[in-house]
Amino acid sequence: MKAGRLLHSELSAVIARMGHGDSLVIGDAGLPIPHGPVRIDLALTRGIPSFLATLETVLDELRIERVILAEEIEARNPEQLAGIEAILAGYRVRTGASVEIVRVPHDELKRRTAGAVAAVRTGECTPYANAILCSGVVF
Repeated sequence: MKAGRLLHSELSAVIARMGHGDSLVIGDAGLPIPHGPVRIDLALTRGIPSFLATLETVLDELRIERVILAEEIEARNPEQLAGIEAILAGYRVRTGASVEIVRVPHDELKRRTAGAVAAVRTGECTPYANAILCSGVVF
C-alpha cells in the first residue's frame, strides 16, 4: 500500500505522468470540466473533500511553479484565498520552490481548463474555489 498522503490511485498516476509545464485543475463542485482533460471526481457530498484539503494533499505529490486563480476570488471568497495563500506559503517553505500566482478572469480560467492533463472535482461548494496548478521540476 502507498505510504504517502495521496491514496487515490488515478490522481496519483496522473501526477506521476505529468511533465514540466503540464497543468492540473482542482475545482469546486460546480466548475464545468470540458471534454479533454481526464476527469477525476472526488466529490462525495457538499464540502467533502474540501478544495483546500485537496490542494494541500496534491501539493505533497506535485511540484509546481505557477498557480492560476480567478481574480473574482478576492472579492467573492476571501476565506478560500487566504487558505490558498497559507498553503502556498507552507509549500514554498517545505520545497524551497518559488510559486507565481496568476489571476485571470473566471471565464479565462474556465477556458484554460481545456488544456489541462486532468481536472479534479471536489465537493467544495463556495464560489471561485478553483485553481490550475502548473507543474515545475524537482531539480
